[in-house]
Amino acid sequence: MRSRYGLYDTTRGLTTAVAAGVAGLLLWVATQVGQTSAGRFWAEMGIVAGAGLVLALAHVVVGWMKGLRTTFSAGTFLLGFLPVLICVGWILMATQPGHGWYEGDITAWSKNVGLMGLLHDLGLWHGVLAFGFGLVLGHCFDHVPLAERVAEREDVAAGARERRFDDERHGPTWRQRPTAGTAPADEPTTAERREAAAAEPHTVTVGPGGERERDRVPERMD
Repeated sequence: MRSRYGLYDTTRGLTTAVAAGVAGLLLWVATQVGQTSAGRFWAEMGIVAGAGLVLALAHVVVGWMKGLRTTFSAGTFLLGFLPVLICVGWILMATQPGHGWYEGDITAWSKNVGLMGLLHDLGLWHGVLAFGFGLVLGHCFDHVPLAERVAEREDVAAGARERRFDDERHGPTWRQRPTAGTAPADEPTTAERREAAAAEPHTVTVGPGGERERDRVPERMD
């Protein structure tokens, strides 16, 4: 068992290292794109987000190695990813260079609600925001056990319960358990024990030799 976990642990470490290397390569590619225009800006942000996604998907590969089935988590997507999409998208659109997608409208709305200063400060870290966006998207994937593996485990557990029940009912005498509501056949009933006690003569021990004599009822003196 330990050797099997050691192999899994080593493979997990190598998978994480490879994913980190690929993410680093994508970040370098993003630096070559530049931000001289709105189109290049969004291309760079997309590559950075892809780097975060690659790093997050490393746990999907690890799940495959454990024999788990990958599924898409709708709850994580609705409650976790969509709020991040709105916030990161709003910040990037408000701080993009030039006049890109809805830049004027987003900037005007942000000034009207007094958020332009905050958006400007967060926009200085737009690369970090894009990378985190990719990470959150990757965490929308989850793992569940394969149906056949679950059925196999249930069959093994049911077989173990049946074997334990057979051992208790049909195993050695000292391990058998009587069925509830019944008593062993060779055990006397309460009425039989009372009759045996009434039929047995009462005896007392007299003398140093330990001789026994039956109790005698004293004769009545007239």
